[in-house]
Amino acid sequence: MKAMVIRKLGNIQEDGNPLEFTNFPNPNLGEGEILIKVSTCGVCHTELDEIEGRTPPPRLPMIPGHQVIGHVFDKGRTKTDLSIGQRVGVGWIHSTCGKCEFCLSGRENLCADFLATGRDANGGYAEYMAVPALFCYPIPESISDIESAPMLCAGAIGYRSLNLANIQDGDALGLTGFGASGHLVLKMARHLFPDSAIFVFTRSPKEMEYSRELGAAWAGEIDAKPPTLLNAIIDTTPAWKPIIEGLECLKPGGRLIINAIRKEDIDHEWLQKLDYSKHLWMEKEIKSVANVTRSDITHFLELADRVDIRPQTNIYPLVEANRAVLDLKFRRVHGAAVLIVGQ
Repeated sequence: MKAMVIRKLGNIQEDGNPLEFTNFPNPNLGEGEILIKVSTCGVCHTELDEIEGRTPPPRLPMIPGHQVIGHVFDKGRTKTDLSIGQRVGVGWIHSTCGKCEFCLSGRENLCADFLATGRDANGGYAEYMAVPALFCYPIPESISDIESAPMLCAGAIGYRSLNLANIQDGDALGLTGFGASGHLVLKMARHLFPDSAIFVFTRSPKEMEYSRELGAAWAGEIDAKPPTLLNAIIDTTPAWKPIIEGLECLKPGGRLIINAIRKEDIDHEWLQKLDYSKHLWMEKEIKSVANVTRSDITHFLELADRVDIRPQTNIYPLVEANRAVLDLKFRRVHGAAVLIVGQ
């Protein structure tokens, strides 16, 4: 099958080709797995982190991609309610142990044996992929293959972040960084909390303008001060500066949600500015987001179907996955990037 493959790790240059377009062996089905014929796959910042060595290292060679839409092609001997030809999605969560306290309580995102699609098992930058049937999700008919791909990660992790923010209608919400996940969170929040004002912090004037078009009450630079203190802020950046700036913008009892798989190396300049009385006192909270659960994906797809939430997408053929990754790194993507793999 045709696939884009990570062969080695390293810093991605502007003129680089971090992925190799190649013929790759077709997947073999393991116990409980099904074979999917891939139609589309979203491109995520996590792929950049994998290639540049900021996540637990993938097993090489590795096919990346964890926002996968396709059709069930083969079930082997797996017993499942999924049918041949059915359209399904696959997200970041490839599998877990199913037995620990976290799996048994619906928090399988915290399982010590959590395996990630496209990092610990081959993902969707390929014509076919094998995946446990328990971690596949039927896709609502109203959502196209292109639209639904970013929902498997950017949408689902945004949904989890918004839940962890624990806001009520009328509370002020901040969003730091405004990429694939941020713009979907804004759309969700506008529906779920119609009386809440949403404040967007981003370095990009284009994203500021776009956020206002989607209904943000205010948009400014990362270090700008909003006109009011906020009940919660969701940070999707890889930097430390927004943490310090965000804590200063929270109300007493406010909550900062860090939706990032990693942060850059410690920025001592900014950490030295951390002041307990200004940034942490008055019962402010910091909470990280770790992965997603199956229920996050299922519930977000249901919400997106019900209230017509759709992502802004930028489309690339599979063979141009390197261009998509570079555009993502150098901030040339407006919304979410999606690969067309097959029809």
